[in-house]
Amino acid sequence: MKTKKPSKQRKKIALATEKEILKMMKVRLSEKLREKYRTRSVSVRKGDSVKILRGDFAGIEGKIIETDRHNQKVTVEGVTKEKVSGEQMRVPVHVSNVEMTTMDTGDRWRSDKFEKKTETPKPSTTEEVQ
Repeated sequence: MKTKKPSKQRKKIALATEKEILKMMKVRLSEKLREKYRTRSVSVRKGDSVKILRGDFAGIEGKIIETDRHNQKVTVEGVTKEKVSGEQMRVPVHVSNVEMTTMDTGDRWRSDKFEKKTETPKPSTTEEVQ
């Protein structure tokens, strides 16, 4: 975002279109996936495996059960708190606090997109000029 004012940031998120929300729901990739798919971040989906990096549940890995686009949060299996009544409650985690460890490529569109990226040769940073 271009502004530093929290009120303007909250307003931008609240008035965001569906396309902008999808952009905000991107998750950074682990080092292995970054090298394999040659991209830094990917939009998160149900079925992907993530590792929580910050918060009370830091270090826990699990599959995504559901995504909440409105609040930009994901629910990871194994991340629960106990209510006063003794019932287990799932705790949603913000997408900025997770890192993708395994990508679900069951969707043909998603797998084709990343196969094209891996097929193209990686540009070298040290090219000789003659």
